[in-house]
Amino acid sequence: MWTLSHRMNSLPILRLAALASLITVAGLVRADPIPAEYRIGGFAIGCQAYTFNRFTAFEAIEKTEAAGGRVIEFYPGQALSPEDRTTKVSHEMPAEALQKLQEKLRKHGVRAVNYGVVTIPKEAPAARKLFEFAKGLGLYALTTESTDAIDTFEPLVKEFDIRVGFHNHAQQPQNPAYKVWDPKWVADLVRNRDPRIGACADIGHWQTSGIRAVDGLRILEGRVISLHAKERERLGPGQHDLIFGTGSTDMGAVLAELRRQKFDGNISCEYEFNWDHSVPDVAQCIGFVRGWSAGTR
Repeated sequence: MWTLSHRMNSLPILRLAALASLITVAGLVRADPIPAEYRIGGFAIGCQAYTFNRFTAFEAIEKTEAAGGRVIEFYPGQALSPEDRTTKVSHEMPAEALQKLQEKLRKHGVRAVNYGVVTIPKEAPAARKLFEFAKGLGLYALTTESTDAIDTFEPLVKEFDIRVGFHNHAQQPQNPAYKVWDPKWVADLVRNRDPRIGACADIGHWQTSGIRAVDGLRILEGRVISLHAKERERLGPGQHDLIFGTGSTDMGAVLAELRRQKFDGNISCEYEFNWDHSVPDVAQCIGFVRGWSAGTR
């Protein structure tokens, strides 16, 4: 389907900001759902570029394609390409660099759907820059831990129709002020907020904190914006990531719960192990999703 976002992506990058401004004034901004052609068994699955943080963003796109992923979630600070390590992926990146990033995505048939974990400023003009970047890149969502900025960005969520998911790291026993690790706390935080504000569920960090992935998803039902998907051997700290289906996470139950909730966000494989040679492992993770989906239709 020839949608508004496709038309925007086809325009020269220097015209995107002006077009986005005009559309916003007219009240017509709409973010399309992640298209079906970027889904596997109904799930928009790919990689968090941090999986390939020892490489550049261009190489992360190549490796995502090689692993069978259809979507990618960028993070701020990754070098752009082997030829340009000075320029970093960021909502502050130059327009010409952003255009090169878009061209690389199109070349490999990978769609950018998310960006984070990124700090969303409490100052509205600075926060707006993030949403303009997200709209220009055609993103579905932003990922943040900036719970203190929710009053600032909720109006921008409504204006741009860009979702925001609160990411969680593991519980920090020595820092009781860090509360976003707890899905119950996040559920309470977003309860009366716009429905496009919810959680980026890092199920690996949940497991480090002693929370079963399926339990966390159920607590956040209707508010799961995206996942950082990880398989772990058991609950508790001190573990590394495993190939989906080889640990105790019960990734099949995770997918079944997402399907029951009619989840339509992105699943980012964030594989933080075997850093230099992880593509075969990530390919097996994506293959697990493909196989599970094919066997449960």
